Amino acid sequence: MDLGISSRADELRERLLAFMDECVLPAERTFEEQIAESGDPHHHPAVMEDLKREAKSRGLWNLFLPDEGLSNLEYAYLAEIMGRVRIASEACNCNAPDTGNMETLARFADLKQKERWLKPLLDGEIRSGFAMTEPGVASSDATNIELSIRSDGDEYVLEGRKWWTTNALHPNCRILLVMGKSDPNEAPHRRHSVVLVPIDTPGLNIVRSLPVFGFQDQGGHAEIEFDSVRVPKSYRLAEQGDGFRIGQARLGPGRIHHCMRLIGSTERALELLCRRALDRTTFGERLAERDNIRDWIADARIEIEMVRLLCLKAAWKMDNFGNKEARVEISAVKIAAARMATTVIDRAIQVHGGGGVSSDVPLSRMYAYARTIRLADGPDEVHRRTIASQELRRWAPAK
Repeated sequence: MDLGISSRADELRERLLAFMDECVLPAERTFEEQIAESGDPHHHPAVMEDLKREAKSRGLWNLFLPDEGLSNLEYAYLAEIMGRVRIASEACNCNAPDTGNMETLARFADLKQKERWLKPLLDGEIRSGFAMTEPGVASSDATNIELSIRSDGDEYVLEGRKWWTTNALHPNCRILLVMGKSDPNEAPHRRHSVVLVPIDTPGLNIVRSLPVFGFQDQGGHAEIEFDSVRVPKSYRLAEQGDGFRIGQARLGPGRIHHCMRLIGSTERALELLCRRALDRTTFGERLAERDNIRDWIADARIEIEMVRLLCLKAAWKMDNFGNKEARVEISAVKIAAARMATTVIDRAIQVHGGGGVSSDVPLSRMYAYARTIRLADGPDEVHRRTIASQELRRWAPAK
């Protein structure tokens, strides 16, 4: 098992690091200021389009797609770097949930669907959302999904409600991938389908944008009502009843992408912690000289390195044996990365005192994101269930 960085990924890594230092970090504050000046938390700042053009010109575009030549392992090294600043992934067209949607369309869409939706997504001209989670059921079990996809001649009629549909408030969002129940009489894993729903379809009503720990993300997390929403049957992905299979195929890579970005975010938090500890003096001594602060720094380095290795192993296994065979490693790093990140970021906040919980430094938003990952793409409890089931299966008597 070789977890080292390839020469190709290393060359991209050097270019990406230069892009981050020269363009992304200087634009971080401008991005926030342009949103604030607009008065709209979902405003699309002009500086982002500048960054996207620059990323394209440097060949730092759509790095996540295996079909473009990069493996999951190679991408892991790059995603970590982009994870240091929250605007970097969008600048390189590697942002969630578009990455998962593009991979899904690349795998399951027909030629017409790819031309209409995948191509502009790959070009960075539009954004997208994935509508699966519902307020009325425990959506951690996808077989619970209740939104109705009813057949009516050559059309489907959608009735129901979704929430936490990330990106639906983004000004450039044009398409949603919607998972719903198309045949309640089928077996549990064949009851659901995924259909493409343009966001301006009549009957699709965005009820509100859900804040996360008080933060309104630029793309938003929407609660959406589907009131007799009609789409042609040609907008369905794959076959009727393939919804659960599509959802599982989509979420596997997305889970590990979150973990890759979290490692980068946590590295930045540790850097901020160390710089603050070296800069601040209390009771005649720098914070960096205090034993508890040194313990936090040492523990953080150990924890980050362990999670990075687990993430790289999961990516390697996905590349060599497929997502299904790597499900234990994916679940494990999904749990470990979020737990590690919230711990380290929390300590960085503590060292910053009152400033740590303000918006003067990025730590509070970083913490909100890391804590959310314990729920997004399956809560920790579901992933523990997966790991335990696989472990017990190794020792269960053969039937």
